[in-house]
Amino acid sequence: MALQYYPALAPNKISQQVKGYSSRHLRDEFDLGLPSLWTRSYFVSSVGDVSSEIIEKYIDAQAGE
Repeated sequence: MALQYYPALAPNKISQQVKGYSSRHLRDEFDLGLPSLWTRSYFVSSVGDVSSEIIEKYIDAQAGE
């Protein structure tokens, strides 16, 4: 997933929000009875002067693994 956000926002808070929102919706839609859907870990990296097309290709390649 590639996100663009203001530098004042903390990456860990963004990760918590995305995981919380997606967990809530997935549990509602699929009636998941799991004790936890996501782990607490996350990875953040900046991309610098890389085009959005390159980023999309990288993300798409990760889905195949």
